[in-house]
Formats: sequence, C-alpha cells, structure tokens
Amino acid sequence: MELIVVEREDSGVAVVTINRPKSLNSLTRQMIVDLARVFKVLDGDDTVGAIVITGRGRAFCSGVDLTAAEEVFKGDVKDDDSDTVFQMEHCRKPIIGAINGFAVTAGFEIALACDILVAGKDTKFIDTHARFGIFPSWGLSQKLSRVIGVSRAREVSLTAMPITAEMAEKWGLVNHVVDNSEVLKKAKEVAQAILRNNRDMVLRYKSVINDGFKLDLRHALALEKERGHSYYDGMSKEQFAKMQEFISGRSGSKKKTSSKL
Repeated sequence: MELIVVEREDSGVAVVTINRPKSLNSLTRQMIVDLARVFKVLDGDDTVGAIVITGRGRAFCSGVDLTAAEEVFKGDVKDDDSDTVFQMEHCRKPIIGAINGFAVTAGFEIALACDILVAGKDTKFIDTHARFGIFPSWGLSQKLSRVIGVSRAREVSLTAMPITAEMAEKWGLVNHVVDNSEVLKKAKEVAQAILRNNRDMVLRYKSVINDGFKLDLRHALALEKERGHSYYDGMSKEQFAKMQEFISGRSGSKKKTSSKL
C-alpha cells in the first residue's frame, strides 16, 4: 500500500493524501522523505497550479510514529531534500490543507506550512512536544505565536491544550470550517478559485506575501515595490497590450452581465 498518494486532476489541482489510516496517519521516516520529494516534484510540475494535502480516515496526521522516533528526530533538520516542511515552505504553488480529525504535533506543523487551511467541525490541533519531551524543529514554536498571538501559543504548547475547529477559526488559524464530509470538497473549491487567476501572478503573489511576512512592514513594503518594478520592467509592449485587452474584456463582460439584471 502506498503511504503517500498523489492524484493529479486535469484542472491543475494535485491532491496529496497521507494514507496510513490505521495508525492515524502517523509518519515514519520514509513517509517524511516521500512527502518532501512529492512537494519538490509538484513544485516543478508545470501542469500543477495548486496543491491540496489531506489525510485518509479519522486523522489528518497524528504526528511522528514514536516507534521510529530516534531515526526521525536525529535526521529531520539536517537534510533539506528530505525535510517535508522545508519543501512545503519553498514550494511556489499554493498549498491548501484539508484538515480532517486530529492534526497533532508534526501534523500540526505540516498544517502550519500550508498557505490556506480548511478544517472539519471535529478537527483538533494539538501540540504535544512538551508532553512527550520532543523538541520542535519544524517551526511550531515560532509560527503558531505569529498566527494566534504569543499568549495563546504559550498556553497551547505548554499545556498541550487542543485547539478546536471553532477556536481555530476564531483565532485566525483556519480559513474555513465545514462539515467533516465536506473538507476535501471545500479545499478543492479554494484550489479551483486560485486556478481561475493568472497562474504566473499567483506564484509571484504567494511569494511576496510569504517573504514579506517574515520582515518588518518597512522592509516588506520595499520588497513589494522592488519586485513590482522588476515585474513591470520585464514586460514587453505586447504583454502590456494583452493585459489591457484582457482587463477591457472582463470589464465589458461585467457591464453586459449587469445590464441584464
């Protein structure tokens, strides 16, 4: 049985499924390596415009298989090619997490590496690093506080308190909460909405948002301006003409649509 399954759809969406449901999708060392390889391959695949990651069964991912703890923890931060979160963070394509059931520790960290999160109503995010004496190395200690605030992050991580789907939505951790059976469908809908836009600009836009978020506002604004100037300086007159034609066409369509109402 394949433990990491990749399905490419004609629309340009690739669905990555962690497929070890009897173990609540806990990760072995090989699964981590395979996930990293998958994201690296999909990043370089021009037919793929957006990626959805999910887990089969009752959990998104219950963390690392602790029977392989030494093998995983002594190697996970040393090799970027086999580091799942590193490859996700460096993937140019938008990644939508379809979070069903439990997202625990390493599963929580994979969720945080996504760009957009859709969660089922029964989803729980749990950080058990402190409970089991595991030192975080996939970013949870730094990322969570930047998303939900440092005081909440301290409580979540130091007490191993679950974050319910309702709390996650309220705190800005997830974008959408839907019925458990609708999680994958909603994630694909988000992916399809992304794919209706200019694919090159989607990649550029994701990059400037994510890179700018790591900076203070002054430097982030300078980064946007620098990349904007570089983008427009590289455009030919023909490309500008096509852009204007496209915008005019869309404006005309909207006017026609509104005139019928």
